Amino acid sequence: MRTLILDTYYPGVLKRHYATNPELRVASYGAQLAALMELRFGTSDAYSEGLARVGVEAAELIINCPELQASWDREHGGRGGATRNAVARFAGSAPSWLRDEISRRYDVRTAAAQIEAFAPDVLYLQALHALPTDELRRQRANGRFVVGQIASTLPDPRVVAGFDLVLTSFPHYVERVRDLGVDAEYFPIAFDERVLGGLEENGIDAAAGTPRPHGATFVGGVNPGVHGRGTAFLEQLAERVRLSVWGYGADSLRSASPLRAVHHGEAWGVDMYEVLGQSRIAINRHIEAAEGYSNNMRLFEASGVGALLCTEESPNLGELFTPGREVIAYTSVDDLADKITYYLEHDEERVEIAAAGQRRTLSEHTYARRMADLAGMLEARL
Repeated sequence: MRTLILDTYYPGVLKRHYATNPELRVASYGAQLAALMELRFGTSDAYSEGLARVGVEAAELIINCPELQASWDREHGGRGGATRNAVARFAGSAPSWLRDEISRRYDVRTAAAQIEAFAPDVLYLQALHALPTDELRRQRANGRFVVGQIASTLPDPRVVAGFDLVLTSFPHYVERVRDLGVDAEYFPIAFDERVLGGLEENGIDAAAGTPRPHGATFVGGVNPGVHGRGTAFLEQLAERVRLSVWGYGADSLRSASPLRAVHHGEAWGVDMYEVLGQSRIAINRHIEAAEGYSNNMRLFEASGVGALLCTEESPNLGELFTPGREVIAYTSVDDLADKITYYLEHDEERVEIAAAGQRRTLSEHTYARRMADLAGMLEARL
């Protein structure tokens, strides 16, 4: 069962990565891909590594990385269409919308050629919009079993209809997708335990009881135009407790926002794990599309590196962790502020709960375990 995972990275992450490592622009496809995976951004190559452990041949693509895809194209005789340089020259003076569309079409052509070269049985999209619907139809017509993952706002039903199976960490989405006539399953997110080895190499012991220089931290989006309710919540919290924030979107904060004074820049991938691995308390909040359910990556990223996870009380949190014993659940800004203050003052209790949460994540919520479940889902359907 050959499986090809299609992923997309945030453009800001890619831009910073190549600005920091300009030599990669002319490196081989393999070298560039390996360097991107070492960032540990998103799921990195946890899917292919985990599937390989259960005997599934798998690989990852990052289909929206211009430098990476251009290198693949060069090494395969331009099978994906015009070279990126030619596209860039043509689009340089075009309107931004046209440049984006040209780039998008290039990405799709190259991805289609990569899919043909790998010849997978299963095509797994980490975002439903990674490929256009006409390309999904073409892949299905060619015999591929097309799977999509979603943990964001549900798109137009015509997009959903392009898939054979939709997996979601939103419990409330399963029946909604099935009602659209598409097979769906609940599939929680997880933790990549390889992160712990990387932190150790960087001199960070992620055991819950080790000294941690940061008190209460938040890592994530703070752009009020994207996370309006969540950013307002953090602003109220910052007025009640001492808080340290890393994340994107700070330039869009209002000038009087209390988050500006405690913002320390962006932190992606390894940098994010280093912040969390040196935090006594990690604050989590979900996007509005979660509709009150616990589902996001931070649940497992923070607990996996030994921080005390403080997350919203929810109907399904108890299925993932035991509140009060493995994580702390809060109900309001005031409740969270009180709990942050308490656990920063009662270190032994904080360590005990954080250690229990870390044990739970490492025993039940790893990608190695999730990929065994995924392989079973796919094999049953194939």
